[in-house]
Amino acid sequence: GIDGSGKSVQLERTAGYLETLGYDIVKLREPGGTELAEKIREILLSNESDISPETELFLFEAARSDLVKKVVKPALKEGKVVLCDRFYDSTTAYQAFGRGMPDAVINIINAFAVGGLKPDVTIYLDVDLKTAKKRSKRRKKDRIENCDDEFFLRVIEGYRAIAKKAKDRFYVIDATRSLEETFKEIISIIAAKLKKVRGEENSA
Repeated sequence: GIDGSGKSVQLERTAGYLETLGYDIVKLREPGGTELAEKIREILLSNESDISPETELFLFEAARSDLVKKVVKPALKEGKVVLCDRFYDSTTAYQAFGRGMPDAVINIINAFAVGGLKPDVTIYLDVDLKTAKKRSKRRKKDRIENCDDEFFLRVIEGYRAIAKKAKDRFYVIDATRSLEETFKEIISIIAAKLKKVRGEENSA
């Protein structure tokens, strides 16, 4: 979801809950998660950076590729559960719908960056722009957060369009409700999926 939807808070709560059930959890964020990816994050989010949409796309994908190769795939091989704050659907929403770049091109680059990896579950925290802005108004905005409202309305439209195409793994949750209500729905979805795939490889 967009900034202000509650992603970071819900990831922390979900990780804590799953750990009480005995799961070995790896918590990640995008961009970030490796030394290289964190450096790329600084560049991408800095208000001092002058970055074209094309360069922005490749920076995101470089950070993602490094994270998948160095952290995600090794963790999955060890039977750990990987929770990630954003993944390649965010690139489709932000760069294809938000920036207006060709989604066919982005789909190819996304697939190349992750080496065929696909999340078992993708949670989309759906909030309207007014609610998201109200929740994040006290926080200093980064380069992307400083984009105009029309940009974020396109991003929201993008997430909803992706959800319709990826119904096998995409779950849309109304995140305008309380943190507790949202959390309970997230847990019910993930718990059911983990029961189904427990013992199998590549569960994320």
